[in-house]
Amino acid sequence: MNTQILPYNSENIAKAADIIKKGGLVGMPTETVYGLAANALDENAVRSIFEAKGRPQDNPLIVHISDIEMLPTLVREIPQTAKDLAENFWGGPLTMIFPKADIIPSVTSGGLDTVAVRMPQSEAARALIEAAGVPIAAPSANLSGSPSPTTAQHVYDDMNGRIPMIIDGGECSCGVESTVICFRNGGIHVLRPGGVTAEMLSQYADVTIDKAVCAKPAENEKVLSPGMKYKHYSPKANVIIVDEHGKHFADFCLEHSVGNTLALGAGVDESGIFVDYGKTPELQAQRLFSLLRKADDSGVDTVFVEMPSKDGVGLAVYNRLLRAAGFEVVKYD
Repeated sequence: MNTQILPYNSENIAKAADIIKKGGLVGMPTETVYGLAANALDENAVRSIFEAKGRPQDNPLIVHISDIEMLPTLVREIPQTAKDLAENFWGGPLTMIFPKADIIPSVTSGGLDTVAVRMPQSEAARALIEAAGVPIAAPSANLSGSPSPTTAQHVYDDMNGRIPMIIDGGECSCGVESTVICFRNGGIHVLRPGGVTAEMLSQYADVTIDKAVCAKPAENEKVLSPGMKYKHYSPKANVIIVDEHGKHFADFCLEHSVGNTLALGAGVDESGIFVDYGKTPELQAQRLFSLLRKADDSGVDTVFVEMPSKDGVGLAVYNRLLRAAGFEVVKYD
């Protein structure tokens, strides 16, 4: 199969929509990361997503819609809090989990009685959903476990020969996957942090953070959201989070640098092994996956990363790093 990267325009959206209508897969840009798009209601099409990614089938997929009017056909119940959040954060990087309607295949929901739904902010993503005329299942368009793709080229690097086309919508503005929430006891429970932060959600209800956001999930535990697995978002290089800042971070990296090493620091001067991955959590989120992919392209053996903030979008960066690092965190003795 010859995989094409085509620019986002009405003609190429029509081509991509036709592929989806026929049960095929397409690389789709969103504001978070690029998705591997298929008809969420077509069991065979959804199974082909898992095959292309090499993804375990117990990992639920997010269903993407282009208009709020699509939601009632996919779910059995919509809490008032969800309606308030949709009004304020859709389209955007927020996924909400609902009791699923019978129209959602079990393979799409990972065997769960719930379904995760979001309406992207991306104009290209919503245009594709609208042109296809169906809700679209679209996990990150990468090989399972590797860093998520934030450019069309990243998708091509992983999916060349596996899918017919990729719509190039430019670099993703958010850079990490959407926030995933469910509703418990009248409040909001965060299963995966993202661009819509706990602080933002707390304006609408009490917010709790799932323990698996910052801790290892139990072995063989059934997950309610994508991205909750133990090892995820990981390059071939060994990623280590360094719980230090400034000079202590730099000294640790220099003392422990063996072989081909990269050190991602917050606002560091770029020289030697050091690369700046952003002073703010927003910049770190946007750059993280791209830098991890560049590490692999450069044959790096070890990537040290300065501990990010755990506030706001920083929690999303920390969550992704923990999984990329297999929860390996060190301090400078």
